[in-house]
Amino acid sequence: MRRLPFRRLVTLATLAVVGAATLGATAACGDDSDDAAGGSGPVTLRLGYFPNITHAPAVVGVEKGIFKEKLGSGVTLETKTFNAGPAAIEAVFSGALDATYIGPNPTVNAFSKSKGEAVRVVSGAASGGVALVVKPEITSVEQLRGKKIATPQLGNTQDVALRYWLKEKGLQTTKEGGGDVKVVPQENAQTVETFGTGAIDGAWVPEPFVSRLVNAGGKVLVDERDLWPDKKFVITNLLVSTKFLKAHPDVVKKLVEGQVAANEFVNSKPDEAQQAISDHIGKITGKPLDLKLIKQAWPTLEFTNDPIPSSLKAGLDHAVAVGLTQPVDLNGLYDLKYLNEVLKAQGKAEVVQP
Repeated sequence: MRRLPFRRLVTLATLAVVGAATLGATAACGDDSDDAAGGSGPVTLRLGYFPNITHAPAVVGVEKGIFKEKLGSGVTLETKTFNAGPAAIEAVFSGALDATYIGPNPTVNAFSKSKGEAVRVVSGAASGGVALVVKPEITSVEQLRGKKIATPQLGNTQDVALRYWLKEKGLQTTKEGGGDVKVVPQENAQTVETFGTGAIDGAWVPEPFVSRLVNAGGKVLVDERDLWPDKKFVITNLLVSTKFLKAHPDVVKKLVEGQVAANEFVNSKPDEAQQAISDHIGKITGKPLDLKLIKQAWPTLEFTNDPIPSSLKAGLDHAVAVGLTQPVDLNGLYDLKYLNEVLKAQGKAEVVQP
């Protein structure tokens, strides 16, 4: 076997080391790109939403494949449904969820709990769809004195709205269910039952439970839209993990494109959207949501990409006024850059960044 000169051996060894270092650096760069902004590696987006009418853009976006189309082949969409805001927020905090459709009060709580670090609102989704339904013999706010009124959860968005409205009318409530009006927090499905048995006198709830209570013999005493400027207030917005937003801004923009497209579908093809909601909820729960109920509730909702930040801030102020929370600095909560880029590209009106 012929020996190579020493100088040749040194050269080969040097090239081998350099080559290995280059490969290592290249591999490291490849790994970083999956997590870095604009990374080209495969990405999984885990999206949460509620199977109900107030989350119609999310439900339709999933059912009709709109999100999947907008995200493209480089992004795997995984979805998970929730029945309550706190559970969805905990999933975001634990890293099990990257984005979720959610109501204003859990949004504020998440932002406050993480000291403004963990979440950002990137788009609106829906406005309206909430009312106070009471027994037909109740015709005025004065007649609520001594009555029992249900809300979905102590301190949730509807609970705050009811307590603040009663306070404005001169009626007091307590967290423990005392005061001039007895506020009874309970799950919405239970509320339909307790209203039917007469255990409660009314409820401040979102759709489709407003329609269900009306169909059970109740009447709308207060349509919450009437309490807000231009009848607009946020009921659902799109929230993303700040960590995911920083790592994958391109994916978040595609998600926002999906949200805008889903809202376009919902607003331009209401019959098809309503059928999609009924079918999708049926796949999740085993029983399709009554199409007649969806159509009954539909006119009370507006599906909008504007997150209506002023109403979220006002809702926070109301919660502070009734003693259910402390003041929170909301500066930095909204990041509407990608929403406005998408709207501008489609020739649509941009929304105001607070």
